[in-house]
Amino acid sequence: MEALDILFNPNLAYILLVLGIVLGLLAIVTPGSGILEIGALFCLVLPVYVAYRQGLNWWALFVLAGSLVPFLYAIRKPKREWALGLTILILILGSIYLYPDLEGRWWVPGVNPLLALIVSATAAAFLWFVILKAVKAMQARPSHDLGALIGQVGEAKTRIHEEGSAQVAGELWSARSAKPIAAGSAVRVVNREGFVLTVESDKPSA
Repeated sequence: MEALDILFNPNLAYILLVLGIVLGLLAIVTPGSGILEIGALFCLVLPVYVAYRQGLNWWALFVLAGSLVPFLYAIRKPKREWALGLTILILILGSIYLYPDLEGRWWVPGVNPLLALIVSATAAAFLWFVILKAVKAMQARPSHDLGALIGQVGEAKTRIHEEGSAQVAGELWSARSAKPIAAGSAVRVVNREGFVLTVESDKPSA
């Protein structure tokens, strides 16, 4: 029985709860592998069972659910680090107060305050640096933005008509044009179909 009491201790449940939340947020930011989702699910099993055995503060549960609002707001557009910081603060507040203390007082954290401080600070730092990096990576413009080639000026490396090649944006592309263009001429990209550029002469009209 004592072993079970240790296993179902609110402090251990709190640690797993925070770990499950962290894994869940990472799964939202970097979906696809399924490993993070499964890890979050396993981590949340014990906290749910502890809540079933000794109850929980429902207001704290709603606080935890509300953390998704600023989190989703933060990952949609850049320069919203304040929203990510607010998410972290809400997660810390909700998770610390999720379990009532032994006397059932809702305003007293059910977990050890020192443990809560250490775990919350560690989770907050991890979320701030790792998730912020992931969000910025998702929001960064691709280095090879093919749509940005339209309108750029390059150089014909071979004679271009039905086929040919042109140097545009520092890379060699297959190219074609409605009218013949001599090798070495300046060309402007007017369209793109796959990896073939449609170009026209960029030589000023007489």
